[in-house]
Amino acid sequence: MSCDWLFVDGSSLIFRAFYGVPKTVRTPDGRLINAGRGFLETLTRLLGTRRPGHLAIASDADWRPDWRVALIPDYKAQRVAEPTPPALIPQMPVIDAFLAAIGIDEVGVSGYEAEDVIATWTAQAKGTVEIVSGDRDLFALVEDPRVTVLYPEKGGWGLVGEAEVTRRYGIPGRRYADFAMLRGDPSDGLPGLKGVGAVAAASMIRQYGGVPALLEARRLSEHDQDYLSRALQVVPPRTDLPIEVPPGRRDRYPADPEALNVLMAQHGLQAASSRLVETLNERAPSGQ
Repeated sequence: MSCDWLFVDGSSLIFRAFYGVPKTVRTPDGRLINAGRGFLETLTRLLGTRRPGHLAIASDADWRPDWRVALIPDYKAQRVAEPTPPALIPQMPVIDAFLAAIGIDEVGVSGYEAEDVIATWTAQAKGTVEIVSGDRDLFALVEDPRVTVLYPEKGGWGLVGEAEVTRRYGIPGRRYADFAMLRGDPSDGLPGLKGVGAVAAASMIRQYGGVPALLEARRLSEHDQDYLSRALQVVPPRTDLPIEVPPGRRDRYPADPEALNVLMAQHGLQAASSRLVETLNERAPSGQ
């Protein structure tokens, strides 16, 4: 199956590669490069199976924006105590350099997360969109039949659309953000409503249709009303960033063969880079 656009949560994919590829993968001079190789190889597999017309990578310019923390102080607070692994940090600019040399569009926006970039692109993009991410927050963007999420599962990537959101959580397919606000999400530091678990949150959404209607009904305490009012500004990915959808494809790859050759020699990623370039050049022309 092919899609018009494949939007990739770059930060999510990099972390997945770092923890999924053996630490024995190193550069010719002994530096760890497992995340770099895993990232390039995963992109190649995704391009081969999904056959997108266009591809773009979103990055976390700010994974914990101040404006979100100001509204919900615990937002992603636990991740401060679990910082980026030191062995991964020097690999991240290397991955950026490979993407630039190959010619794959990568965008980050100061003060915003990758999910906000992807949400903004998705609102603008024409045609079908598949989003690659291990962040369930992006389930809020599913829109049958146009927008689905490729979510990592055992044995590969699960395709999540509205029906799958409903099957997993018992809520209307486009209401995952409301569900996360009500139930809470420890991974994002969202407290949720006291005493409200998954079943109760789903029931409230089915009854009221979503958090805005629940707030209008004024059936909650002042504390809960205040929390949900702030959560409505924090949890849903932003769709209004001042960016446009990038071109998403080139007539020919790589964009900078000389720079790519230097990078491949320095980091020992000749095979992974070459396969990615070949796969990019083999893609069928897009009508978009």
